[in-house]
Amino acid sequence: MTSVAGGGGEEEDPDASRLWHITLSVSGKPVPLVEVRRGLQQLAHDHPFLLTSRYADDHAEIRYWEEARDLHDAAAVALRLWGEHRSSAQLPPWEIVGLEVIDRATYHQRVAEGYGPPPAHPVGVHPY
Repeated sequence: MTSVAGGGGEEEDPDASRLWHITLSVSGKPVPLVEVRRGLQQLAHDHPFLLTSRYADDHAEIRYWEEARDLHDAAAVALRLWGEHRSSAQLPPWEIVGLEVIDRATYHQRVAEGYGPPPAHPVGVHPY
C-alpha cells in the first residue's frame, strides 16, 4: 500500500516508522491459570504497547501495536517478544503457533467492514 502524507500528494518517507497491529498466538502444556495471568500482566507492564491478551491454561493470544519501518521489522520484533520476556515476566514455556501482522489502514478497514478483529475492549489481560 502506498501512503500519502497530509493528503497533499506527497509520499511518506519510506524509512519512517509505521504502526502495525500484531496478533501473537502461543500454546503449550497446561499451566495453572493464575501463573498465566500473572505472566501476561507482567508482560503488559513491560511492553507498553500491549492492548489486550486472552488466555487459557494451555494457550494465549496477545494483541498490540508495534512501531516499525516495515512488516518484516514488525514481524521480527513480534517473533522475539515471547522469548525475550519469558524469563523477566515468568511466562509459560510455550511456543509461538501463530502470528498476524497488518498495517493500521488494513486493521481499521477490516473493523469497519465487520470482518476484522473487534477493537480490543476492554484493554488488559482476560481469560477466554
